[in-house]
Amino acid sequence: MRGAARVLLWLLAIAALLLGARMLWYSRWMEVPRTTWELSRMPRPTSLPVPVQGVEAARIADTFGAPRGRDRTHQGVDIFAPRGTPVRSATHGVVVSVREGGLGGRQVWVLGPAGERHYYAHLEDWEPHLADRRIVQAGEVLGFVGDSGNAKGTPPHLHYGIYGPQGAYDALPLLRAGAGGAPTR
Repeated sequence: MRGAARVLLWLLAIAALLLGARMLWYSRWMEVPRTTWELSRMPRPTSLPVPVQGVEAARIADTFGAPRGRDRTHQGVDIFAPRGTPVRSATHGVVVSVREGGLGGRQVWVLGPAGERHYYAHLEDWEPHLADRRIVQAGEVLGFVGDSGNAKGTPPHLHYGIYGPQGAYDALPLLRAGAGGAPTR
């Protein structure tokens, strides 16, 4: 009888630990790690909406890989629009960085499906409540078109780039595929 009681106590303790772990995993405190894990398990999108409000994919020139200076190439697409036009997240994701500096000036990095990083640069400003570790939905405003960083003095635009495991790749085919609607996952 003592052996059966001991086994029952162990089973109850294990069940309590599993229940506690499940409650912790689904708690608000674990929302960012849980979302990051879920994003890592999603496939790479096959289409994306244009992240600049009101701009059609057909209006975007294919400049990926074009020379920039003597020692680098363009690692994204430039989407021109009036200064202050809303820039929206192309995917569901986690904001991993809201910062100012370098070539991109005011920029936002979003971790999206398949662990790809989406880069929004040359912003005039950020959405006021945007912060690192914030979970965003596709279509949520991240900032506003501008000319910050090395784009100072050029026509306002968003530099949008996607970085996968092998580095930057051309986002324009995904934007053109998404011209008809919302992003796919």
